[in-house]
Amino acid sequence: MPGSRRIHVAIFAVCFVLFAGFSGKRLLQQSAAPHFVLQAKTWLEGRLDLDPRSLPNLEDWACARDAGLEKVRCRPPVLSSDRWYVSFPLFPAAVMLPFVVVNGARFNDTWFTVLVASLSIVLFFTLLRFLGDRGETGRGKADDLLLALTLAFGSVFFSCAIRGEVWFTAEVMGVGLTSLYLRAAVGARRPRAAGFLYSMAALTRAPLIFTGVFFVLEAICPGPEGRLGQVRAFLRSPKPGLAKLGAFALGALPIATLAGAVNWARFGRLTEFGHAFLYENRVNADVDAHGLFSLSYLWRNVQAAFLRLPLVQMNPLHVDYDPHGLSLLLTLPFLALLFWPREKRRLQVPLWCTVAACGLPGLLYQNDGYMQFGFRFSLDYTPYLVLLLAVSGWPLRNRAVLALLAIGVLVNTWGAAAFRGYTELSRHW
Repeated sequence: MPGSRRIHVAIFAVCFVLFAGFSGKRLLQQSAAPHFVLQAKTWLEGRLDLDPRSLPNLEDWACARDAGLEKVRCRPPVLSSDRWYVSFPLFPAAVMLPFVVVNGARFNDTWFTVLVASLSIVLFFTLLRFLGDRGETGRGKADDLLLALTLAFGSVFFSCAIRGEVWFTAEVMGVGLTSLYLRAAVGARRPRAAGFLYSMAALTRAPLIFTGVFFVLEAICPGPEGRLGQVRAFLRSPKPGLAKLGAFALGALPIATLAGAVNWARFGRLTEFGHAFLYENRVNADVDAHGLFSLSYLWRNVQAAFLRLPLVQMNPLHVDYDPHGLSLLLTLPFLALLFWPREKRRLQVPLWCTVAACGLPGLLYQNDGYMQFGFRFSLDYTPYLVLLLAVSGWPLRNRAVLALLAIGVLVNTWGAAAFRGYTELSRHW
């Protein structure tokens, strides 16, 4: 086996063994939130809506009711004419489809999530190696391996990878698809493939729609020359850049069109995945008052992302995580290094712009991510943050850098061991 293949297999094996080990008994059974499995099963039955008798709980399911010419969110009591749906983008269900053909509605989404998580880390490592070979990062194989393992075990990826459950399955799958998308998007070298992979990622995790800004910036400024000079060149002669943007849009069009058609058939809106139709959910009062996005949600999301600390009980001494979030400075401590890079490299601007485009709208979203270990929505842009560390010029063998990476691993190992998630929470409702 060639050396590159051996390291890919080794990364996959190490990740799978550790993720499976921390998953424990959960690995042997379907999770408590198998939304994508049930969605795939309904497709095989030739329908879009779910049999309400098949729902294991009422957590994050959408219910639509016909009200004349439009559809509205169901309110109790439930009517026989009401239709139930999965309230998330549906690409993970499409990936699960072959497995559900074989295993039916009891397909083990926990095992599937651990498998996808392990593969996602391999894909991220191949992205790092690709960027290193292009001279974009200045990193060698050893550094790239350390960065890939930092994503795996030194971020909230660890606690998301081991549970199954609809929210976490989508998060870890989004990381793998992001890795594929970026490899095609760097330098705008494969625009149609980039568009196709981008649409897969965006239809796995809706916030990844905003990561399209990375390709736009790469299409306008693909080279190592000064960025302002490239922008002026684009304005003088926009045709090459616009051709790449057009190819990117064409690549994204097939899956986007199909998703829009499914959304229209279910909810009467092209861009509605179902969160406006959540049935009897804890967020409904806020959504009714302020909508899905509002400045009213900013402070609690800032708290979840940056300010929340572990919960400490003194008598007896006990430390626990806050299920509303944990500061990124604890779960991703290398973040502090990114604001003082040792080198300036071409990718820093598009990477930072993508982090901002993906992360800032989430601070206005009605949900802070509860229930979670750490701010799980940050996983949508964590691959970009790790890439920013890769291009920062900070030597990974520096003691301070190693200490920050080690703290991240320790904190997130605690998270993987302690996070109880929806499965245990539901027992107390």
